[in-house]
Amino acid sequence: MKKITNGRDKLNDFAPDFARYNDDILFGEVWANAALAPHERSLITISALMGMALFPQLKNHMILGKENGVTKEEISALITQLAFYTGWPKAWTAFNMAKEIWTDIKVEGD
Repeated sequence: MKKITNGRDKLNDFAPDFARYNDDILFGEVWANAALAPHERSLITISALMGMALFPQLKNHMILGKENGVTKEEISALITQLAFYTGWPKAWTAFNMAKEIWTDIKVEGD
């Protein structure tokens, strides 16, 4: 199975239980549950992270989402929808990240 997290790499010496929960339970069991496809899980996770303005994690999950088949059109529609529910500034930040990830172009400013 492809490694999609590095909890142990980053936290094992400092917080081994958290690193294990992160790698084995969250990404090992929850993300592997067949009830939702990885594509759907990515859309859900991106939505939650944007809503909470957790932008470092959002960027990582956008990258994973692209790997899970989320298209530029889907991410654009998702961010537009969420702009009305989570806030316009969050959408601008999310669009800047998405544009960089889906087009490989660095975006400066809002």
